[in-house]
Amino acid sequence: MADSEVNLLRQLPAVAAVLATEEAASVMERHGRASTTDAIRQVIDEAREVLRVAPVAAPNAADLALRAGELLDAHLPGLRPLFNLTGTVLHTNLGRAVFAETAIEAAVEAMRHAVALEFDLADGVRGERDDHVRGLLCELTGAEDATVVNNNAAAVLLCLNTFALGREAVVSRGELIEIGGAFRMPDIMARAGARMVEVGTTNRTHPADYRNAMGEHTGLVLKVHTSNYRIQGFTAEVGARELATMCDAAGVPLLNDLGSGSLVDLSVHGLVKEPTVREAVEEGARLVTFSGDKLLGGPQAGFIVGDRALIEQINRNPLKRALRVDKVRLAAIEATLNLYRDPDRLPERLPTLRFLARTKADIEAQAQRLRPDVAGRLGDMFSVDVGDCFSQVGSGALPLDTLASAALLIRSRGSQRSLEQLAASLRALARPIVGRIAEGALRLDLRCLPEHDEAALLDSLAQLDAGDLVDTP
Repeated sequence: MADSEVNLLRQLPAVAAVLATEEAASVMERHGRASTTDAIRQVIDEAREVLRVAPVAAPNAADLALRAGELLDAHLPGLRPLFNLTGTVLHTNLGRAVFAETAIEAAVEAMRHAVALEFDLADGVRGERDDHVRGLLCELTGAEDATVVNNNAAAVLLCLNTFALGREAVVSRGELIEIGGAFRMPDIMARAGARMVEVGTTNRTHPADYRNAMGEHTGLVLKVHTSNYRIQGFTAEVGARELATMCDAAGVPLLNDLGSGSLVDLSVHGLVKEPTVREAVEEGARLVTFSGDKLLGGPQAGFIVGDRALIEQINRNPLKRALRVDKVRLAAIEATLNLYRDPDRLPERLPTLRFLARTKADIEAQAQRLRPDVAGRLGDMFSVDVGDCFSQVGSGALPLDTLASAALLIRSRGSQRSLEQLAASLRALARPIVGRIAEGALRLDLRCLPEHDEAALLDSLAQLDAGDLVDTP
């Protein structure tokens, strides 16, 4: 080893010297001493390899600490807060519903303390966890009884397994839906142990189709609300009320799977009407299933409401224990359901409904307010305008209906590649910004940006590296 190389290597600070810098203290605050020390050793080793092949100036302790911080920051948790500016309110890939503050507080309290999850405080004996939400669900839906599991697919699975294990489950061919992630209703029915009996055709199903299919081997009839698609044109279906009457006459329970499921009439808030759970109960279905993290605006959950005798059978199914929810989610569910007891204040307290009900004028005013600051942070490489766009509900709800909205339209003054690079850089921020590229612009739909998050959005944009804003071939 040449003397000059030895001298360069000796200029590298020791691990202890790097740890003593203010920059290292900041890294330790974020990542802890052990992880910071390991990262510093790594960057010193990397610097040593560089010096062995190129006679450059050795980095100082502060620079090495900053480099160690960059390495650790690059491995930030994937489940961290981000800005959903996609225009999809209930984005499955982004966690669907944002919790109400009361639900967040209830979940935190449940995490922080022991709670009477399955303990009857009045009698001092074992209780039932469903009791925390059973009364609320019955009050809000008009059902005799209710139970809760970890999602709506589980709710349907549990119902099918309870009443159609080794028996037939009758369903219209036009309602054999596929939900996200290629999960298909026929597969769920098969896993539940039911023998699927398809009736009707893709576009038309008649009462006689159901009557002819029901017999001594029928365990239940399944009606599925096709919330994630629509069949239009030459169509026919049997309504839930008529089908419920037919099922009652045959002594077969009707399970009405609403999918998204809404507890309020959305048309009151300027949205397209979806069937409510109460309406489904009133139409005569013996069992109704729906989700907690879609239109209801709460945590992921699957609800089953209906006849008390049928719910009791479901709760005796051993699968119920495998599908139950924990104390944290149950606390958030209870708090969310409680908001529905005060419907007049629901839009201001439930983020999902607030986002869905925002007017285009309100969103456009926000976009105009933010445009100069966003343009200033992006520099001359990009132009920023305010334009019209359309949001969607998401998670399979109201698939043909859009919501008039406004977006910041970011266009590159260079190549399309630079726009894609900017979108990737925004996703790589400590608090990522997720939009979508369409028609030559990166669109940041502001429907899901609360006013109190505007400053945080601008702070995130300020963290962009200058290299992210340079057009590259």
